[in-house]
Amino acid sequence: MTAIPAEPIHAVKVDGAWTASVDYHISLEPVGRRVRAYLGGTAVVDSLDTRVLLEKGHLPVYYFPREDIADDCLSPTDRSTFCPHKGTASYWTVSAGSKSAENAAWGYPKPLPHLAPLADLIAFYWDAMDEWWEEDEQVFVHARDPRTSITVVECFRQVEVVVDGIVVARTRRARQLHETGLPLRYYIPPEDVRTDLLMPSDTRTRCPYKGEAVYWHARLQDRTLNDVVWSYPRPIAECPRIASMMCFFSEAVDAVLVDGVAEPKPRTKRSKD
Repeated sequence: MTAIPAEPIHAVKVDGAWTASVDYHISLEPVGRRVRAYLGGTAVVDSLDTRVLLEKGHLPVYYFPREDIADDCLSPTDRSTFCPHKGTASYWTVSAGSKSAENAAWGYPKPLPHLAPLADLIAFYWDAMDEWWEEDEQVFVHARDPRTSITVVECFRQVEVVVDGIVVARTRRARQLHETGLPLRYYIPPEDVRTDLLMPSDTRTRCPYKGEAVYWHARLQDRTLNDVVWSYPRPIAECPRIASMMCFFSEAVDAVLVDGVAEPKPRTKRSKD
């Protein structure tokens, strides 16, 4: 496998032109694992030489050498788009098995000079494919960012979750989950949660780094907090220590207290103000 230098590329628009700046980051890095995507039961790509494009403000995207894409599954279309950071993109319809996904693959045949290695690579829209796999583990939602790390540590301090003045969870057996770029979360054994105040939700979400989450609403005297608690009953192999433990959106409850001191509230889309 030939490594692509992971040099950061910075650009900003000044008087209609793009120039160097510390305000923008884009890099192309080797994944180092076998990556496959399936459509209609057929592997449309199977590569040991996958790259991941990391671009400020965007989810990670896998790019593949053309020779690792199944023969005859790509049909060129007339669609094209322009990106000021990468250049003009061409598109292909992807066909495999009994399925076809229009304009589901793209590439930059003549990328801007700072991303010359893109010229021989092709990417696929994540949701246009049926399944994605890294080695023999299915990946959900989007490509994994190699810069993301998850650390789970024991916390024997007293952790309490308070909603409308009611302590809905109290434990000295919490586990802190530290995830790159996201708020600190406390996972609590269900035995230490007032589950009588919770109502199962139909909501399900998936995380490429943790697995599939299930949710609960908190039913209180005067209101209901929707999907305020979640858990990973069967997390992926990297996160077994949070299996079936329960976590509250700390920004949506009154407080999360650790040894009686309120934790800072993160600012997310679930924040109350």
